Amino acid sequence: MRNLNQDTITQAVIAGLVDTPDARLKELMTSLVQHLHAFARDTRLTEAEWALGIDFLTAVGHQCSPTRQEFILLSDVLGLSMLTVAMNNDKPQGCTESTVFGPFHVPNAPRVPNGGDVAQGAAGQPCLVRGRVLSRDHTPLAGACVEVWQADAQGKYDVQYEDLAQPRARGVLQADVQGRFEFHTIVAEPYPIPTDGPVGDLLRATQRHPWRPAHLHFMVTAPGHQNLITHVFRDGDPYLDSDAVYGVRQSLVAPWVQQADGLCTMDFDFVLNANPS
Repeated sequence: MRNLNQDTITQAVIAGLVDTPDARLKELMTSLVQHLHAFARDTRLTEAEWALGIDFLTAVGHQCSPTRQEFILLSDVLGLSMLTVAMNNDKPQGCTESTVFGPFHVPNAPRVPNGGDVAQGAAGQPCLVRGRVLSRDHTPLAGACVEVWQADAQGKYDVQYEDLAQPRARGVLQADVQGRFEFHTIVAEPYPIPTDGPVGDLLRATQRHPWRPAHLHFMVTAPGHQNLITHVFRDGDPYLDSDAVYGVRQSLVAPWVQQADGLCTMDFDFVLNANPS
């Protein structure tokens, strides 16, 4: 362990992991050390640059709170979140595709009756969302749980407001015996991800825009089936081809239809993949 240099230190660190009892942890840490050291060598990383990197990651941690996860946001804008989703959700054809979770999910969202109001006063044009939850053979999944959350017309989620007394534009409802669900909410609008923290600094430094195309977040679950975390994107949105977090899938794009009475409607069916037998 003495007199290590730039050519021998990597193998010394890896040797220090040899007794790790958890085989998967050993595999992950070994690969992480190899890739981090290779990155430093490939870029000829300076001490000043590494110090700036540590400062950046420290700032990301300080930006995190119970209602905001800046590390998820960083993972999203680097494409790592979507890469992980894609690698771990290779589903059979016909099943609804997954996409990123995002940093604004909140546990214990309010329960809403099927057909109820999810918006709860959130600013935006009224919208009725309808659909079904089905298995891959199109059998209705009675009682499936549908959780939804979205930004308002100002581009903010409820947790981004400091003075709200109750949740808005999020809720949990249960599909009926035919797997059908519907709820009243507001029309999805494009919005920028938060740029008041270190992730915003990174976007500006790399001259990238922060905009996400209009979408609704969904988490859909049913017994005997894999959980689905996904979005439904609004057709025609100008940011569908430049999503700041790389989450768009064509199969998840749907029309929001303007009705004569001023109400907008969006219909979308979710098809869940069965758990492995």
